Amino acid sequence: MSHRPLRFCLVTTFYPPYSFGGDGILVERLAVELVAQGHHVEVVHCGDAYNSLRSSTAPARDGYQDHPAIVHHRLESGVGFLSPLLTQQTGRPVFKTRALQRILDTSGFDVVHFHNMSLIGLTALRFSRAITLYTLHEHWLVCPTHVLWRFNREPCERQRCTACQLHARRPPQLWRHTGLLERELQRVHAFIAPSEFTRTKHLEMGLRVSSPIVHIPNFMPLPQAVPVPDPAPHMSPYFLYVGRLERIKGVHVAVDAFKRFTKAALLVVGDGSEMAALKAQAGGQSHIHFVGRLPFADVERHMRHALAVIVPSVGFETFGNIIAEANAWGTPVIAHRLGPFPEMIDGRGGMTYGSEQELQDVLNRLYQDSAYRSILGERARDAYLARWTPQRHLSQYHELITTLQPENRTFASHS
Repeated sequence: MSHRPLRFCLVTTFYPPYSFGGDGILVERLAVELVAQGHHVEVVHCGDAYNSLRSSTAPARDGYQDHPAIVHHRLESGVGFLSPLLTQQTGRPVFKTRALQRILDTSGFDVVHFHNMSLIGLTALRFSRAITLYTLHEHWLVCPTHVLWRFNREPCERQRCTACQLHARRPPQLWRHTGLLERELQRVHAFIAPSEFTRTKHLEMGLRVSSPIVHIPNFMPLPQAVPVPDPAPHMSPYFLYVGRLERIKGVHVAVDAFKRFTKAALLVVGDGSEMAALKAQAGGQSHIHFVGRLPFADVERHMRHALAVIVPSVGFETFGNIIAEANAWGTPVIAHRLGPFPEMIDGRGGMTYGSEQELQDVLNRLYQDSAYRSILGERARDAYLARWTPQRHLSQYHELITTLQPENRTFASHS
C-alpha cells in the first residue's frame, strides 16, 4: 500500500544508543521503516534521562546507527539529573519545555507519536499540533513504577501505589492525584496497545480516556539470510532464555526447572541485578550456563539453534518481543501462561505452562519429540509472517492514521 509522504515526530524518553530495554529499540525500528517508505522522520529523546540512569561504569554514548535521513533531537538541559527528577515529580518537562515546544509547535508535523514519555513529561502533549498517538509500551499510565509488579514480588491486581512506590524506592508522584493525567490524555487522538491483554489491563486498572485504544502488535524486522557456515553456539542441545536478569522476568523459574530437568542445557543470555543470585541458585550445575550480554547477531544465532526459547516472566508484559523474534526464525517458544503470552502463542508457534509440573512436561515433550518440535517451528514462522512483520504493522499503522484525519474521525469512546 502506498501513502503520500508524511512528516512524523516520534517522542520518547530513551532512544538507541541512549537507551535501556526494548521500547527504545521498537521506536528506532519504526523510525527506520517509516524513512524507508519515504516519510520524513524526526526523533526527540531525553539525553539527561539516559545520562542520569546509566551505570557509572557504562561508557558514554555517541552517535546514532539507525538511518542517516532521520533527524535527531537529544534533549540535554545542562542541569543533569535535576531535569528527569523534576519531570518525574511534576509530570511536566520543566527544563525541556522550550526545546519541546520549539520542535513540536513549529515543524509542521502530520503525526506526533509519543512512546515512553515518563521522563519527557506528560504536558508535552500540549505542544502537538498534529494527529497525536500514544503507544502503551509499558503500564506507566496506570502504574507509577511502570510494570504492575506489586511490592517487587507479584503481579499487581489491586493498586496500592504509594506504598508500592516507597517499597521500590521511588518518590511518590503527587501529580497523579490532581487530575493532570486525565486532562492531558484527552489530547491524544488514539492509543496503540501492542496486545489485546494490554488494552484490557489498562482499562481494568482505571485508565479513562475518550479516544480509542487500538490493538496493533509490535513488529520484528524480517530475518536476514542465515550465514554459511552457521555453527551452533553450544555443543549439546539447549533451551534458551534471552532478556534482562530481573525478578519480574522469572529467570529463577527457569533455573529451578533445569535443576530438575538435566537432559538438555539451559543457556541464559543477558545481564541484570539478579545475575549473582541466579548463579548461586544454579549451584554450579554444569548444564546451566550464564552467557552474559551478546550482540544481536549472536543472540539470533543462539535462537536459530535452540530447541525452544523460554519466556518465564512472572509479571505482566505488554507484548512478548522475544516470542516474535524467536518465531521469526522458526524457533518454538515455551511461555508462562500470563499476560499477553497466551494470545500470542494461541496454539501456534509454541506451548504455554501454568505450573512447575506443566513446565517439566513441556520441556520433556519438546526435547523428546523432534517431529512435534518441527511442526511447532513451522507454525512459529507462519505466525510471524501473519502477525509481526514490518509490512503488517505499518499497514495497520497507516490505516489508523487515515481514520484520524479530521474528515474521518468516527471513533466512539472506549472508556
